[in-house]
Amino acid sequence: MSPATLQTILTAVKILLIVMVVPAIVGFVIVYAERRIMGFMQGRLGPNRVGPQGLLQGLADLVKLVTKEDLTPTRAEKVSHFLGPVLSVIPALTALALIPVGESIRIGGVETSLYVADVNVGLLFLLGITSIGVYGIILGGWASNNKFSLLGGLRSAAQLVSYEVPMGLSIVAVLLMSRSLSLVEIVRVQDRLHLWFIFPGLLSFFLYFVSGVAETNRNPFDLPEAESELVSGFNTEYSGIKFAFYFLGEYTAMIVVSSVAVTLFFGGWLAPFPHLLPGLRIVPGIVWFLIKVGFFIFCYIWFRSTFPRYRFDQLMNLGWKWLIPLSLVNIMVVAGCVLADTRHGRGLRGLGWVYTGFFILLFALSRLRRRLAAAEAR
Repeated sequence: MSPATLQTILTAVKILLIVMVVPAIVGFVIVYAERRIMGFMQGRLGPNRVGPQGLLQGLADLVKLVTKEDLTPTRAEKVSHFLGPVLSVIPALTALALIPVGESIRIGGVETSLYVADVNVGLLFLLGITSIGVYGIILGGWASNNKFSLLGGLRSAAQLVSYEVPMGLSIVAVLLMSRSLSLVEIVRVQDRLHLWFIFPGLLSFFLYFVSGVAETNRNPFDLPEAESELVSGFNTEYSGIKFAFYFLGEYTAMIVVSSVAVTLFFGGWLAPFPHLLPGLRIVPGIVWFLIKVGFFIFCYIWFRSTFPRYRFDQLMNLGWKWLIPLSLVNIMVVAGCVLADTRHGRGLRGLGWVYTGFFILLFALSRLRRRLAAAEAR
């Protein structure tokens, strides 16, 4: 077998792994972990009936969703009603093709990368393809011929517009530091500088992750499906496998947001502090990548278990009055440090110390304020 043919086969295998393994991870691992962790945090058991410790709960959910009757409202736009869940899933799965999960490996004498494609405008493509997912929510909400579904779809459209802007602006700071739109090159720049971009880009990461949580419609920004107001929001008129597709798209989008955060700010597959702790290089890069992504998935679950839902006016105020102005200020600060930096990342390291000290000061002040408030209450 020629190297070109083997490379084509390996690329096809990687695509199949994305299409088949990611849904399995979502259905059997992330959903189970979310329900168990939320149960622990809220003082209850979580799923524990199907299989030992509830491990087969995902299989039971799959059987239920596949065999459940697929209902379509009589006056719904049937084609659009069908396309809504599909448009929600496909962009999220497509985005995973650009995520580099590790360094290249050699299989059968051919060196193959642990990603499907390295596009020189990969980050721009990611922003574009992930923005399409909201059309599935809008389309499903409109096509259902239901006022609650329509309101959920409209909320999702407003939320996307409000938080896509600060998300894009937060990524601009990373582009200034790396001078590349390629996700692979961004990781390599962090390796060359011996500096994860989380330190000089601490504010960028905060803006990106808050916007990412809002983009994926997760707590405390799950206004499009607020059950206390809209029954179930945009997916009210969906059941069975179509309902499952919407949530597959949501959880896959969580993986994409977490993976991009790891790649841009936490060194991707790089071991932590490799120049200080060289022994950590023994662990394969893909393991480090999965550990980092798993931490952010845990943060998603933690937020859902902890924070109450925002009001819609609060959601809009946070995006337009706080995140966007902060993003613009952050771009100017990072750009100034990059222009003044002539000694291999010294300016970026200085910015990292400034941001770290600033966030520690804010944390200390918030703790002091809580203690003073508690003392006054007594």
